[in-house]
Amino acid sequence: MAAPIILASASPHRSAMLKAAGLVIEAISAEIDERAVEQSMGDEARDGELLASVLAEAKAAEVSSRYPDAVVIGCDQTMLMNEEIFHKPSDMNEARRNLLRLSGQTHRLNSAVTLVQGGQTLWRHVAVASMTMRTFDPGYAGRYLAAAGDKVLGSVGVYQIEGLGINLFDKVEGDFFTIVGLPLLPLLAELRNRKLIDG
Repeated sequence: MAAPIILASASPHRSAMLKAAGLVIEAISAEIDERAVEQSMGDEARDGELLASVLAEAKAAEVSSRYPDAVVIGCDQTMLMNEEIFHKPSDMNEARRNLLRLSGQTHRLNSAVTLVQGGQTLWRHVAVASMTMRTFDPGYAGRYLAAAGDKVLGSVGVYQIEGLGINLFDKVEGDFFTIVGLPLLPLLAELRNRKLIDG
């Protein structure tokens, strides 16, 4: 019998993606302080791919310590523009400031996924997307945020590309799953390879 699969995340989007792909999972939020992990990395935290991978692994390892028999999926996503790492905005004023900074610019999303079982890391992967926002004025930014609502505060880039956020972009390079925070195709391939799902 295959080991149970746990998603170490409270993200409804990630959980929905996995369930839509036919996986039977349980979602359990990891109890870690992401900013403390980032600070402990020092200058290495400026490497967005590495930071995403370390955070994904930390989440999976924490949940694995509570459920050692399960295969735990850990995920994280970082966003960089000009080597600066962005975090989720704390309020709508910060969301507006970040959105205006991103206007007309290209940023990168680094989406990491890892598998941990019994405290041991089995596999890790990072996928990257390049996102170019169109140029817009402060008035549009305000109207966009008013229409999108507080849910944008759950997105590091102040957009949810599966909804209104698509209107902010001129160009996107990378697959949809990477953009929404879970490199699904490599993960499914690895789960099939490990006989954890049918394949």
